[in-house]
Amino acid sequence: MRNMSGLDGIFLHLETAATPMHVAALYVIAPPAGKDGSFASDIRQQLIPRLALSPFFRARLAEMPLQLANPVWVDGGEPDFAYHLRQVVLPQPGGFRELEACVGALHSTLLDRRHPLWELTVIEGLASGEVGMYLKIHHAALDGVSGMALAAALFDASSEPGEPPVDWRGQIGEAETAGLRQRLGASFRHTTAQYLKLLRHLPDGLKIFADLVSPAGDGALPGMRQNLTFGPRTPINVPISGVRGFAAVSLPLPAVKQVAERHAATLNDVVLTLCSSALRAYLAKLDALPRRSLIATMPVSLRAAGNTETTIQATLTLVRLATNLADPLRRLQAVRAAAAAAKALTRRARSIIPTDFPSLGVPWIVGGLASLYGRSGLVRHIPPLANVAISNVPGPRQALYIAGGRVRACWPLSIVAHGLGLNITVFSYCDSLDFGLTVAHDALPDVHPLAQALTVAFAELEQMPADSPAGTTTKRRVRRATSTRRPADTTPAPAEVATPPGMTQAGGG
Repeated sequence: MRNMSGLDGIFLHLETAATPMHVAALYVIAPPAGKDGSFASDIRQQLIPRLALSPFFRARLAEMPLQLANPVWVDGGEPDFAYHLRQVVLPQPGGFRELEACVGALHSTLLDRRHPLWELTVIEGLASGEVGMYLKIHHAALDGVSGMALAAALFDASSEPGEPPVDWRGQIGEAETAGLRQRLGASFRHTTAQYLKLLRHLPDGLKIFADLVSPAGDGALPGMRQNLTFGPRTPINVPISGVRGFAAVSLPLPAVKQVAERHAATLNDVVLTLCSSALRAYLAKLDALPRRSLIATMPVSLRAAGNTETTIQATLTLVRLATNLADPLRRLQAVRAAAAAAKALTRRARSIIPTDFPSLGVPWIVGGLASLYGRSGLVRHIPPLANVAISNVPGPRQALYIAGGRVRACWPLSIVAHGLGLNITVFSYCDSLDFGLTVAHDALPDVHPLAQALTVAFAELEQMPADSPAGTTTKRRVRRATSTRRPADTTPAPAEVATPPGMTQAGGG
């Protein structure tokens, strides 16, 4: 039995049908050379023992009576693979647009809390012969950094598949049972420990807050005040339903790093600037570009080096995206300054930012507020705290394999919410920077123009010298996320992605 942290529990209790709180990854896997037979079946056979032997994939929720406090995690024994391990076949012509629409549909559905909080879908039917793999996990169970570490349980480091123990089922054991007294005792002990921890950090927290609100605050936290403002209203900041869309873009990581070095910026500064430039272009085409800059919310990891615990250890900060600046170079410089200020605040407050806190009564309060906020339509009447969520997660630099096939790309999917209809999450994998654009259909009915604007923004920035003003640039060809064996499919995306036409479902494991 393991306690759920306060921050993990928040994501559990914020969930509604319109705002699922899971994250995911889409892997595209090339079959090994000369492969005969079903590569998808080989992948499933490799996955079953690996998933079953991982304690993470066996963990399920044991609720508190009357939702008095956060549930606890218990070992649920061998997972029900008929539920967890699924298989779908793409409709013709099996292009990348069909894959994106399929994944958007899969990302629209809630996880069943009667089971461990994950699903894995093997996707066949790609015209390239490759196989897709969509892994969905509730955000209450992990964050991006621990999610990448978890990949080690599923994938191999070489094309030679690892073999599970012959008696792997005998190593799992029976499902754990946690009685009411055990659960309540664990909850009250955890609550007491967290109250004591909060009291210890209270003086430091008050001092940092005083620095922010005092006239001298910018001296203690330079530049941070520019980020502490509401975002302007835009078409992407609206109430949403549960229907999701998705688009994927890949940029060459070495070239993006060269841009960062040329402008004395970090890789994350360039990622933020690319997103800013794409959003500026997208909103300008809609004649909806605000005069004030958009604001991004950006998670910052609080993990110590080497910490791979499957629990959320991150905080959110705000960054001004400088979308009001037409010059791309000035925009990058402004974003770099805003991001530096946000990081300075996080470094200073790192030791007191809570990732765990008392949960007594929290399920009632947070769950009730989340439901009320969605039904009330308040998002139409109040300015957004942030316009977009942007996250940059470092991934493995070495290739991953499964069933002898190489993982060609890994695109992330994340969470959107009422008033925050766009999430851009980025993984670095091998020599690629893979952007996953997750959208609420109500906010962005077609995400592909924004994805295209992202590639144009990179071509513009790549051609611009460090001391050059904005001007006419020669656009290089940028690799669009698609199969390496055929050009990108240009079939218009369907208006609704909840039920892609022609998609068939195969049975579970």
